[in-house]
Amino acid sequence: MTRMNNAKEIKILFMGTPEIAAGVLEKLILCGYNIVGVVSQPDRPVGRKKLLLPTPTKEVALKYNIPCYQVEKIRKEFDFVNEINPDLILTLAYGQIIPQALIDIPRFGCLNLHGSLLPKYRGAAPIQYALINNDKITGMSLMEMNDKMDEGKVYATNVIDIDEDDNATSLFMKMGEAAFELVNDCLDDYLNGKLPGEEQDSSLASYCPTIKKEEEKLNFNDSVTRMYGYIRALSDEPGAYLIHQEETIKIFKAKIVSYDIKGQLGEILQIDKNGILLQCKDGILSLIELQKQGKKRMGYKDFANGNVSLLHQILK
Repeated sequence: MTRMNNAKEIKILFMGTPEIAAGVLEKLILCGYNIVGVVSQPDRPVGRKKLLLPTPTKEVALKYNIPCYQVEKIRKEFDFVNEINPDLILTLAYGQIIPQALIDIPRFGCLNLHGSLLPKYRGAAPIQYALINNDKITGMSLMEMNDKMDEGKVYATNVIDIDEDDNATSLFMKMGEAAFELVNDCLDDYLNGKLPGEEQDSSLASYCPTIKKEEEKLNFNDSVTRMYGYIRALSDEPGAYLIHQEETIKIFKAKIVSYDIKGQLGEILQIDKNGILLQCKDGILSLIELQKQGKKRMGYKDFANGNVSLLHQILK
């Protein structure tokens, strides 16, 4: 009788960098998975003071005395993986394209956790783009890793609802939970050949590149729904913004009030119980949580009290 493969007995090399990856990594460790190494992007300067801090996954690796490997270009520097000789590589938001020669090392291949319902939103920012486009559902895909951009077979998905109150911070948390559940529920079946996987229909694919620094500034050429989507996608970090009298105003929370046009584009029409009402191209946004340059983040009432001349001003 053939012995069944057990997901908690095989050697797993985990590749990932940001908070979402760190959360999943720690859950896997605490549930008894045999994580024999962690590969993360190199440490980068963080914040205004440009402090060199360990990446979130490196912090988890250090906490549990797991070796952590950080290389600038994984396509050129992966000899250490041959030495580790993992049975499986599991990736989540690693941040570099993994070469086929590396994917071929483990006997069970390389699985990727991707933050969309593929083939929708291939690329670097699937969670943010679901918010930009005001989608109602999204999900996490457990997929075959190959040397192309998120084009491998999909073995399983975990669908989650996007609530009206969700922003990138809350949605990343939901997606992390969904990712862990996928691994925990499906890895045994994958190892034992019970998940054949489904080829993606590339004609249905859409792509979502990294959101650039200049895209953090809201664009009044966009529809009110797209501006609202960007506010959600960029909150809580780094924050979407507009300019008032050469100062940055970050907007962390907003809602669409109407699809009316009652003033000039960019005009603060009213400040009332609904928030600070901003005229957009094809509707009105209520700005609810804001932060002026060099100040604290605050609710619209406190913000309006500290900026009494804001009414009928034009934001750009």
